[in-house]
Amino acid sequence: MSHHQDAIAPHGGELVNRVATPAQKETFLSKADFLPRVTLDERAVSDLEMIAIGGFSPLTGFMNQEDYNRVVGEMRLANGLVWSIPITLSVTEEVAAPLIEGGLVRLDNPDGEFIGVLELTEKYTYDKKREAINVYRTDDAKHPGVQVVYNQGSVNLAGDIWLLQRDSHPHFPSYQIDPAASREMFKEKGWKTIVGFQTRNPIHRAHEYIQKCALETVDGLFLHPLVGATKEDDIAADVRMRCYEILIEHYYPLDRVILAINPAAMRYAGPREAIFHALVRKNYGCTHFIVGRDHAGVGDYYGTYDAQHIFDEFAPEELGIVPMKFEHAFYCTRTKQMATTKTSPSKPEERVHLSGTKVREMLRRGELPPPEFSRPEVAAELTRAMRVPAVLA
Repeated sequence: MSHHQDAIAPHGGELVNRVATPAQKETFLSKADFLPRVTLDERAVSDLEMIAIGGFSPLTGFMNQEDYNRVVGEMRLANGLVWSIPITLSVTEEVAAPLIEGGLVRLDNPDGEFIGVLELTEKYTYDKKREAINVYRTDDAKHPGVQVVYNQGSVNLAGDIWLLQRDSHPHFPSYQIDPAASREMFKEKGWKTIVGFQTRNPIHRAHEYIQKCALETVDGLFLHPLVGATKEDDIAADVRMRCYEILIEHYYPLDRVILAINPAAMRYAGPREAIFHALVRKNYGCTHFIVGRDHAGVGDYYGTYDAQHIFDEFAPEELGIVPMKFEHAFYCTRTKQMATTKTSPSKPEERVHLSGTKVREMLRRGELPPPEFSRPEVAAELTRAMRVPAVLA
């Protein structure tokens, strides 16, 4: 794999920047009262931000019909570049009707603040069931990703975007590290190989184990927990971040780890989202990406290692980032250490691993997960947090 001067080239070759300059912002603001408005939901706000800062490079806006159809059908953009998740702005027919192709659309956040502009090039309808089956591998409305598709508008708005307003993250301003900044940090540290790690769940010993296994073979670890929209029953983002801070302080080599937030929203698209998450981390400058058991999965919709198998459908140079595939890790009571079936001679009854659901039930009862599953400092923080109403989704 050829290396960019920053260790790895962004997907498509260039890091996108669609953050409006002060002069552009002033021009757009002067037109604010005359532009038709579209109010974005939480996920669309995240998508707008990720496009603007280059996290979704090479996308410069919301997908047109040609890109959308090929992504849904073949996991590629119209130009053939690998891309596995449709990034679209969906509205109702009533909202779409007065919008004029070739014109500008004002994008507001849920609070009514003018945060972005869409250069509208196309309005098109789409087949929701086709998107659900192809992207999520199910048309079951109980699937959280499918539910979003079914509930959103039936018209997609396409075109390049500009981000006008981006405030510091209200809870994690020091961890708000954009792709251009993370690349610069890797460069300053002299890291040539960087492994990225994605999670929407609190850190536990199995995560720690595979992260450290990966860290044995690369220069640095980029811990990149997702803080955008997740399911209601997922652990709140502020709690997950505190757990990472605790773990890094006590159990990780500080000079070889960078913690940053990923502002994107979860899709719960399993295998397709694993590819998507890898490409996003490539844009942030990672050369490698950890893919564990049931990556980005939910319920029983995906096979245990489908998220790993999907990487084999693409040539390595098409992805441009190396997947590091790990078996399900557990604490082995026979060897008294973390392991997988590749390294442990244990029988099933000699393995300690708990499901996220079971851990949440324990925490709500005020019970600490066993030290074989979770570091005691992390378990204590989770128990404390679960007794207090969450403030962050």
